[in-house]
Amino acid sequence: MLKGLRNVGMLGVLGLALGGCHTFHRLTTSCIKDTDHYMQAASVPPIKVPVGIDPPDTRSALQIPVLNEPAPPPRAPNDTCLDAPPKFTEPKGPRPPPAV
Repeated sequence: MLKGLRNVGMLGVLGLALGGCHTFHRLTTSCIKDTDHYMQAASVPPIKVPVGIDPPDTRSALQIPVLNEPAPPPRAPNDTCLDAPPKFTEPKGPRPPPAV
């Protein structure tokens, strides 16, 4: 009985220790390095329908518009990841008087 309880306890401690490793992921990974994978992505060619089969109706397919905007400014190495929200700070200024 005690051996089983000890094993369950060790498994719990191991799970907590391994789950805590995710906290250090941000210290070891840079967002600049993470963009390499999607920057190399390419579009796939349209479906080639075999002879004798009707092709799918693509008249009502979603049309992606062309992006006619300038490129975003370059990111500094110490900038946060784009998927992380910005830090929230309240503007410094005079506080309104308390309501009576």
